[in-house]
Amino acid sequence: MRRHVLRRVFSTIPVVFGVTLVTFLLMRAAAGTIVPGLGDTSQLTAEDIDRLRRNLGLDRPIYVQYLSWLLDLLRGDLGVSMIDGTKISSLIWARLPNTLVLTGIALGLGGSLAIPIGILAARHRGSTLDRALVAVSVLGFSVPQFWLGLVLVLVFSIQFRMWGLPALPTGGATSSVDGGDVLDRLAHLILPVTVLAFFYICVWSRFMRSSMIEVLTQEYIVTARAKGLSEPQTMYFHALRNAVLPLITLLGLEFPGLVSGALVVEVVFSWPGIGSLIYQRALQYDFTTVMGLTTVAALMVVVGNLIADFLYGVVDPRIRSA
Repeated sequence: MRRHVLRRVFSTIPVVFGVTLVTFLLMRAAAGTIVPGLGDTSQLTAEDIDRLRRNLGLDRPIYVQYLSWLLDLLRGDLGVSMIDGTKISSLIWARLPNTLVLTGIALGLGGSLAIPIGILAARHRGSTLDRALVAVSVLGFSVPQFWLGLVLVLVFSIQFRMWGLPALPTGGATSSVDGGDVLDRLAHLILPVTVLAFFYICVWSRFMRSSMIEVLTQEYIVTARAKGLSEPQTMYFHALRNAVLPLITLLGLEFPGLVSGALVVEVVFSWPGIGSLIYQRALQYDFTTVMGLTTVAALMVVVGNLIADFLYGVVDPRIRSA
């Protein structure tokens, strides 16, 4: 198990290097030959723009810029915003708690419901219940998150208020007037968490169903049933451990969402998280902030894969003995 983990950790080093290089080159290509967002400003002369480029280090060779940025990144310095000079790490820490609360609750709710739904559909494969669950999961996977969010706002916020019923907030993390307590924050979480969790449930339940159906056809499951084990024992103590492996991979890939957030959902509900921050700064041509946030999100993909590999070893004894 230890060798497996160490091997995976060392194999991520070139991946991390490639991620930082590609992110840096893409953002520098987007920057162009001038300072983004300032080329069409009539109040700035060419000399002013050149001076800004020198101050930002954009006039140096591209490899020098990358090495300097990479060394700062290794020290935990993501740079400063081009808009207001604020440290990007400070921007992340200011928005991170809101994103962790939103995506953490959605991931937990989605995983806790997707697994039993997938198992239920697999146990009743081909039945009306199975077909209904598959239809709902396909529908939920196909529905755009921004559309579902707008529909929920229209019904539970606007229409409920018009009907004189208790209405949910349309957006934000707290109310502007007399807000900020636990109940107020929970009320603001209901709609965005519902949109995110519904998407996770629909996607993960389909994977869980397919994986469980495949595992139930294996010889060791047939042997377990032949030995007289009950269906719940066969299902939960033998089949589930192997069927959950593909879901672990999906959870590992969703790990970056705990940092970057669900951009679409945060924008629709004006949730003050990392995702909405990326969107706002991209519109403002703040490419240093976008580059820092994108790099963090990309690195979290690598970390998520490492966590998934570790969980593989916990669940699958064949990997522990490797």
